[in-house]
Amino acid sequence: MAIGAKDQIDKLLVQKYSDKQVDNHGNDQSTISADDVMRIMNYVSTNTMTQMKLSRRLSIACYAINAMSANYNRSRRLAG
Repeated sequence: MAIGAKDQIDKLLVQKYSDKQVDNHGNDQSTISADDVMRIMNYVSTNTMTQMKLSRRLSIACYAINAMSANYNRSRRLAG
């Protein structure tokens, strides 16, 4: 028996398919070329970097706006 068969149905399935072998080493053709994969990976990484930079700039801008619009009041303890 294989690892992980817990109930009767799983045990029967494991027993049925235990002698089957899957060998896909003959499939050398890929539907997507390596150049396309590299180009898409480049697009994704460029997009991620741009999003990170924009997020950082937005964070800085929001911090500056909040700092400019903040109203600071003197505490009664410190004013006296």
